[in-house]
Amino acid sequence: MEKELCISKEKIRQRVEALAKEISSDYEGKEPVLIGILNGAVFFFADLMRAINIPTKMDFVRAASYGSRTKSSGRVRLTKDIELPIEGKPVILVEDIVDSGLTLSYLMEKFSQRGAASLKICALIDKLERKEKDVHVDYCGFQIQEGFLVGYGLDCNEEYRHLPEIYRLK
Repeated sequence: MEKELCISKEKIRQRVEALAKEISSDYEGKEPVLIGILNGAVFFFADLMRAINIPTKMDFVRAASYGSRTKSSGRVRLTKDIELPIEGKPVILVEDIVDSGLTLSYLMEKFSQRGAASLKICALIDKLERKEKDVHVDYCGFQIQEGFLVGYGLDCNEEYRHLPEIYRLK
């Protein structure tokens, strides 16, 4: 499958550092719980956590609205839940890409019901096409209008995740 470079390693690095600085400033003295959404957010999550310069806690959840297709299935499956208690704590959900909005909408509702003091979303990419649920991205790396993206954790049927840049499949 052909691909074209969309976001370089250097732009990703600069943006991750800027997001980490903003989160560190906003959460000074609050020790937020960052929850990475598996599998796609792993690279972004790791780089972001290393760049944040305040105490944090971390956990992971696995939820998806994709199957093996490139379009949302329309329903969210939760296959790994968090282990840390979040009641009364500030929570930041860390996602690779906001596409349909279904996964994040589902998780925001779920964690709100568990009593998180606050819930914010940090996404590497906010994709503007194909939104089914309107979710507000509080910390956004990049806005992309359209296209199927791979690399830096983003995949197509589990391929291309390892690429250090982000590409648009043609």
